[in-house]
Amino acid sequence: MNKLRFWILIMIVAISGFSQGMLLPLIAIIFEGDGVSSTLNGLNATALYIGILIISPFMEHPLRKFGYKPVIIIGGLIVVISLFMFPLWKSFWFWFLLRFLIGIGDNALHFGTQTWITSFSPKETRGRNISLYGLFFGVGFAAGPLMAPLVEINEALPFIISALLCLIAWFFLFLLSNDFPEQTVELNSFMETMKRFKKGLKYAWIAFLPPLGYGFLEASFNGVFPIYGLRIGIDISSISIVLVVFSLGGIVFQLPLGILSDKFGRQRTLSICLLFGAILFTAASFLEHYYVGMIIAIFVAGMLVGSTFSLGISYMTDIMPKNLLPTGNLLCGIAFSLGSLAGPLLSGSVIQWNENISFFMIISVLLFVLFILIVTVKRKTDHV
Repeated sequence: MNKLRFWILIMIVAISGFSQGMLLPLIAIIFEGDGVSSTLNGLNATALYIGILIISPFMEHPLRKFGYKPVIIIGGLIVVISLFMFPLWKSFWFWFLLRFLIGIGDNALHFGTQTWITSFSPKETRGRNISLYGLFFGVGFAAGPLMAPLVEINEALPFIISALLCLIAWFFLFLLSNDFPEQTVELNSFMETMKRFKKGLKYAWIAFLPPLGYGFLEASFNGVFPIYGLRIGIDISSISIVLVVFSLGGIVFQLPLGILSDKFGRQRTLSICLLFGAILFTAASFLEHYYVGMIIAIFVAGMLVGSTFSLGISYMTDIMPKNLLPTGNLLCGIAFSLGSLAGPLLSGSVIQWNENISFFMIISVLLFVLFILIVTVKRKTDHV
């Protein structure tokens, strides 16, 4: 039953990644074709992260009260209904609202599945299980953009296919028995949630930095690098290849890094990945006008830093008391969302202020700062 539960949850995550990966380029292409400005296009894309952030403080109470299964079912249902509603009315603010709702649904879905997997995974296979979680989300996310060309056949078609896939995966949830997180905390008030957030930050703030950094990296790479690439003379198709190559690197090495972290420790694995990731992004900055060399550097960098989110979750689970695991998983999601919102804004501003700074050097500096923090801060792992 544990294996069945694990693979159903992994399948749910993959389909969710697929729908998220589809929406970003698909809506951007549709709006671009309708003459919507790039600024408004970007604003619409932030709706997902705003939904995630706003709902986050209110997610823990229902999870503890009703269990994992109802929270995941409700989250999945919100995503399915929202996807089906996109073709009903093409309006900027209506689609903004739908993406906001998908952010809420995805938060419930990912928070429930992520916390459930971390709670039943033994320490010796925790890195493997969480990396499989990240791997399947990454595969789904990478496959999502392949739906975008269907918009040329019918604008509604990608939304309907994605909604149907999510609905099929959603039905599998009813095969699972409900379960509850460890109940040794007060459930009653918003203030109690805030107190748990404070406790979670005290125990494991260092483990929230990799998800924060990955959010910054992923959003900057997808949102700012295409602009920077065009400025330095890279054509659109070549920019797309760079983005795909980086994603593939993360997918290829997600599971091996998770297994290595089980064997050698999360802190050591993270620090090595961050250090060599910083070195490779620095190398990419010197290879910008040598396309093949840049591609190779980006692919290897993706292999190393593409797992920082899942490794951060595993690290958090190692150092967080088990009764605070739901809080820790929520904080990982919040950190990722904050990084996703800040990344394009900060990296885009730096490039705008100083045209001589390479985009890759911004990422390199971020990774090196994270490396310094990870290697200098020690945390006990005797809570689990």
